[in-house]
Amino acid sequence: MSKPTRAAFPPGGVAWPGLEAEMARRTAGDADWKHGRTAIFFFMANEEAYDIGKRAFMAHFSENALGAARAYPGIASMERDVIDYGLDLLHAPEDGRGVFTTGGTESILLGVKSARDRHRAAGQGHAGKPLNLVMPVSGHPAFDKAAILMDVEVRRAPLRPDRRVDVEALRALVDENTFLIVGSAPCFPHGVIDPIGEIAAFAQERGIWMHVDACVGGWVAPFFERVGRGTPVFDFRHEGVRSISADLHKFGFAPKPSSTVFFRDAADLERSTFRLGAWPSGMYTTATMSGSRPAGAVAGAWAVLNHLGTSGYEQAARDMAAMTDAYVAGIRAIPGLELWAQPDVTIVNFGSNAFDIYAVAERMRSRGWVPGLTSVPRGMHTMLSMQHAPVREAWLADMAASVDEVRATQAKSDLAATY
Repeated sequence: MSKPTRAAFPPGGVAWPGLEAEMARRTAGDADWKHGRTAIFFFMANEEAYDIGKRAFMAHFSENALGAARAYPGIASMERDVIDYGLDLLHAPEDGRGVFTTGGTESILLGVKSARDRHRAAGQGHAGKPLNLVMPVSGHPAFDKAAILMDVEVRRAPLRPDRRVDVEALRALVDENTFLIVGSAPCFPHGVIDPIGEIAAFAQERGIWMHVDACVGGWVAPFFERVGRGTPVFDFRHEGVRSISADLHKFGFAPKPSSTVFFRDAADLERSTFRLGAWPSGMYTTATMSGSRPAGAVAGAWAVLNHLGTSGYEQAARDMAAMTDAYVAGIRAIPGLELWAQPDVTIVNFGSNAFDIYAVAERMRSRGWVPGLTSVPRGMHTMLSMQHAPVREAWLADMAASVDEVRATQAKSDLAATY
């Protein structure tokens, strides 16, 4: 097997028209995300909000949010606003605090760090035994990343038939060295919100930190609730909830990279903050894992939140709910397909007991779609956003055709096996 040729450092001198042409050539085969061809990665409320976020980002392309407090007070004020908006949306108490981060993984890492440090400070558990966090099997791998970095154990609880975590099984995994319990709102694979109220009550009873991973739903599920969708309560209204991660660059419709993590009180935020002063430059303090951060992401999030506001997000919730229902009905109308879970927001997970759903996914890929997949159960997965609305009929038609092709191939294979 030959090794790929390593690119030599460029000599330079290429003007923008040449660079633009080369980038266009290289990306010509990339997925058409703006027209709904990808099941994940991109999120849109409407064209105007997308354009506003992009303009705001580019207006502050060069600033570094690391220096906002000292050099860019305007960026700092926008960052404070965004955090305040999230605290208000998630019903945080007056002493609630938050951090603007670069993504869900960073938000989760900060939540885990704060929970671990609280447990250590309290002197709880048996010395010499590793600390552990308990979470659903459907919880995001970012918690595993945090566990690797912090040298703690992860214990995963099984799910109920409705794909929500089995709370009794979760309880059984908890011991004196459990410093954190996790629930999702919703979980990424199946799109359902765990029984947050039950978990929070148990966590509070045991004096254990509970983190809600609302990276997917944090900035939009509250609006599903407001428009009467019946979305379960997952936020600080449950007293046992100590921290919540919520991505702005998902269903907050803000530019990447932007996320948030919120804490019930100021002491929790203090535990997640880094204060480092061992080097010659003096005290180095950050509330995030990363140092430099794009100020454009802060400005973009602030602009989109102010542009859409309550009315815009409520309308987006109505539109996405109706679209999701239409997709669900279309999937159910295709013989052999079935939902693996009833979506609480806009993640749809489906599969089949009659044929190979992965073979269907491959045929969808050959038709220009980029499908998402789940392994347990084997299924397809899509995170519906408004760019998926105009292509619904085309997607369903291609899905039906792909299913028919797989069924026909399977029938021929079964027939051949009988001879």
